[in-house]
Amino acid sequence: MKTFFRVGIRLLLLLLFVACTSVKKEEKKPMNVLFFLVDDLGWADVGYNGSKFYETPNIDLLAKNGMVFNNAYATHPRCVPSRYSLITGKYPARAQMPGPGEGKLQGHANVRPGDEGKLKADEHTIASALKEVNYATFFAGKWHLATSGTMPEHVGFDVNVAGGHAGSPISFFQPYNEGKQAGKKKPIEGLDDGPEGEYLTDRITDETIAWLKQHHATNPSQAFLAYVSHYAVHEPLQAKQEHIDKFEEKKVQMKYKGAAFVDEGTGTTKMHQDDPAYAGMVYSMDESLGKIQATLKELGMLDNTIIIFFSDNGGLSNKGFNPRRVATSNYPLRAGKGHLYEGGVREPMIVQWPGVTQSGSKSDIIITGCDFFPTILDMLNVPLKPNAHLDGISFVEVLKGKQSKDDDRAVFWHSPVDRPHATGDSNSTAIRKGKYKLIEFYDNDIVELYDLESDLSERNNLAGSLPAVRDSLLSELHNWRLDVKAYVK
Repeated sequence: MKTFFRVGIRLLLLLLFVACTSVKKEEKKPMNVLFFLVDDLGWADVGYNGSKFYETPNIDLLAKNGMVFNNAYATHPRCVPSRYSLITGKYPARAQMPGPGEGKLQGHANVRPGDEGKLKADEHTIASALKEVNYATFFAGKWHLATSGTMPEHVGFDVNVAGGHAGSPISFFQPYNEGKQAGKKKPIEGLDDGPEGEYLTDRITDETIAWLKQHHATNPSQAFLAYVSHYAVHEPLQAKQEHIDKFEEKKVQMKYKGAAFVDEGTGTTKMHQDDPAYAGMVYSMDESLGKIQATLKELGMLDNTIIIFFSDNGGLSNKGFNPRRVATSNYPLRAGKGHLYEGGVREPMIVQWPGVTQSGSKSDIIITGCDFFPTILDMLNVPLKPNAHLDGISFVEVLKGKQSKDDDRAVFWHSPVDRPHATGDSNSTAIRKGKYKLIEFYDNDIVELYDLESDLSERNNLAGSLPAVRDSLLSELHNWRLDVKAYVK
């Protein structure tokens, strides 16, 4: 009887051990990652940052439920270099992005045109790093890094939908590759025709949802990285008619103060958010986020999915010599896309990490696009790859509510190819360290210094009144530019 009792107790303990082990294994199930990237969305284009004209209820809800980063930056004020940093963890200047057609690299002999400024197929990316640990990797939308023929599937993505050479669609409505600009722009590759009048933002959303459902049905235990990279809200400014009508009516009720445009560089900056088509594009992009989140919830994956929301550069608020329709205003930030002022590089950024980030939390830590690669690895308990993400720093401790150790970190921008006819910007390099930001317009030997804590709009140039700060930052900037072998036009 005692033997039987002992066996029974041991069996019960064994069952409890197995049950507890199963629970622990369930708790340790790898997290999924949804990286939701918007094209040309400005810091001021979202409701939670104060926009009164645009409507972004899903983004605002994500901000309410996740952690908002107030000092998040793209590494470049234009698409290709910024996107390079997001997947490689390196400053684009290291790869001469944007690079010379003719010219020289600072500290280097001349390079052959065609060898610089391109994403190489052997580049180690966030996708390839996660694929190595058995993550499914999905990409949909704008790639724009294929200047050397390197597509998403060449650098770690299992699936590529619509990612290729194109930097913007010829049309946001099916047929996407037809329209006034058909002879000037690259077509969208890897996207089958849809029904007449289909909207591209909806199509990217539907493709993502379809993949999520298929993956859940066939490989429910395999974690994934879904990199959703919208062509919106880049030009051409095209929205659904019902959304244009909605914001045309709203515009009538808006009250704007001051001039519609102010001088900036060799052009002008838009000061009012008042374009109904752009507002409609923002609205559709926000709907996309909501639909994808609803799908994750339907599949029971929302509580096991990290969501990162970001934009690749500032909103298109500037025009140069040539007349053009300008999309948005980044006010109170100065300037916009193409410029190294805050309007060109400061981005809306939210991270929702279930069970970790505190709802409604905010951080003032300085973040750049280089930091996502190591941070995502760190969040997923995947070993870091410091030889790959050379310039990125993990901000996991901040996500966990702890104090950052990098409060005095310097971050850099280098924009050597100006487009005065397009956005009125000039060749420049910049550094931010703490509250100070210095911009060197090296063609003209002009240096500007701003205290961003007291002067977010960058109007009070302190270069003359704070020479010690100016000289220290300028020296650090020059040393960095030499260290990364940046191209100087």
